[in-house]
Amino acid sequence: MSVTRQYVEWSVTDHIATVRLTRADKLNALTLQTLDELIEVGREIRVDRSVRAVILVGDGDAFCAGLDFATVMKTPQKLAIGLIPRPWRGTNTFQEACWVWRRLPVPVIAAVHGHCLGGGLQLALAADFRITTPDAQWSVLEGKWGLIPDMTGVQSLSELVGIETAKRLTMTAEFVTGAQAHELGLVGAVAANPEQAAIELAHALTKRSPDALAGAKRLFNRTWSKGPAHTFWWELVEQLQLLGRANNTAAQKAAFAKTEPIYRERARR
Repeated sequence: MSVTRQYVEWSVTDHIATVRLTRADKLNALTLQTLDELIEVGREIRVDRSVRAVILVGDGDAFCAGLDFATVMKTPQKLAIGLIPRPWRGTNTFQEACWVWRRLPVPVIAAVHGHCLGGGLQLALAADFRITTPDAQWSVLEGKWGLIPDMTGVQSLSELVGIETAKRLTMTAEFVTGAQAHELGLVGAVAANPEQAAIELAHALTKRSPDALAGAKRLFNRTWSKGPAHTFWWELVEQLQLLGRANNTAAQKAAFAKTEPIYRERARR
């Protein structure tokens, strides 16, 4: 299966969806059209229960060089509309283009090379896992333009690094390499070929129950900054939704038999 839009395409192989930014001639810089397409693709993947993992990748020489200000500013009315939060989801277009990946009930892996700047960095941070080349260039670049990261980046930074590091990266807009981003905690792994490393991680994830993967993601997203009582409650809620279900039974039988489990599609969207 493969779906192609103007700037974003996605395909599914072996239960793994690969979402590819295809504006390579502009280093995959984000336009309003790109943001809309990212949201649309995220929603399409959400309703496809056969998908068990997602990889975000950029074509050409960069993952994503951030927002294409020159193009976006040509349509000020659309820009203004894009900044208005939608009350039913709590995000505007710029935020939802990143946060839609956090909402997905499957693990999302960002495979980063080249530039990962501004909005591109915020898109990568919205993934569950990040793998980068050691020489990739990372920057919270909004500070260069007299702005702040407003595409969910502050929320993601707060989950990954300490407040001092988050402030420094945001206020200075300094560039760090992929290797340095790993040292800072922005990135989970460094690889010469991050897309291949992402595929290997995705295959490892598909060997686990898709219901357990979805439950684990929801649990961490709901409880990471909460207290013990809140966390313990949601542990119980998620576990009760797994116990005795088809994929839980398949995992247990395979574990005892020392065979590969055969899972059904994810039970919940």
